[in-house]
Amino acid sequence: MKPLKKEDIKQEVFDLYDAYAHNKLERRDFVQKLSMYAVGGITVPSLMSFLMPDYENTFLVDKNNPDLDSGFITYNSAKGCGEIKALLSKPKSAEDKLPGIVVVHENRGLNPYIEDTARRAALAGFITIAPDALSPLGGYPGNDDEGREMQRKRDRDEMLEDFIAAFEYLKNHEGCNGKIGVVGFCFGGWISNMMAVKVPDLAAAVPFYGGQPTEGIENINAPLMLQFAGLDERVNAGWPAYEKALNEHGKENVAYFYPDVNHGFHNTSTPRYDEPAAELAWSRTIEFFKEKLV
Repeated sequence: MKPLKKEDIKQEVFDLYDAYAHNKLERRDFVQKLSMYAVGGITVPSLMSFLMPDYENTFLVDKNNPDLDSGFITYNSAKGCGEIKALLSKPKSAEDKLPGIVVVHENRGLNPYIEDTARRAALAGFITIAPDALSPLGGYPGNDDEGREMQRKRDRDEMLEDFIAAFEYLKNHEGCNGKIGVVGFCFGGWISNMMAVKVPDLAAAVPFYGGQPTEGIENINAPLMLQFAGLDERVNAGWPAYEKALNEHGKENVAYFYPDVNHGFHNTSTPRYDEPAAELAWSRTIEFFKEKLV
């Protein structure tokens, strides 16, 4: 049988995966519903295999890139859970202090895709920190399904404090110029929006397909660039009210919608990845940070 391609998969299958990945469907129900689309030589196991992340073959940055100084550190989150493990990365050639970026993972801990994204941002000229909110539970387990189950055990407001503490860590780091932004994906998009609400000194925020705050919007000081997937009805439904509140309070914001792509389109490891949209969104993100974190 020929390997499956993205074009072989009905949109309903991606919608099912989105529900599963966001804890709306148990694994058993997900597999059962997938069986409806196992037709024409496509089997449930082949669908499952196709939809699951492939981390081994999708890195954009070599972990051992000679131009990077990248490694794991721990920092203290006094208002969160205490000790947090994080990946800290910066260009090896940096002689001056660099602007900082907090890189926030999805709802499954610090997986290889987010590590890769943090290294990629560092190569663009930033010092980046990518925390693992699963640190108090032993850290990302090496499997996204287990990671999601673990993250469900944590309080999301406590996790928000862990990422705010990462901002403080960068702010006090000798290699950072004190101008710090945040970029996050899915759950991390919500964290990015909430950090804009909660952190007066945040210099920029770029939420990718993230849930929106409903309170405290008047407190936002950071300019926002919001990235949305055109097919992501679940997250997009909250944007009109958020946009209205941002504009009513005179908050700087720009939003981009990428047509015909799914939630998670920036994630290189799954077939939801859409390279043209992801590259455009990422180039916009980096240029935004270069403009705002000076």
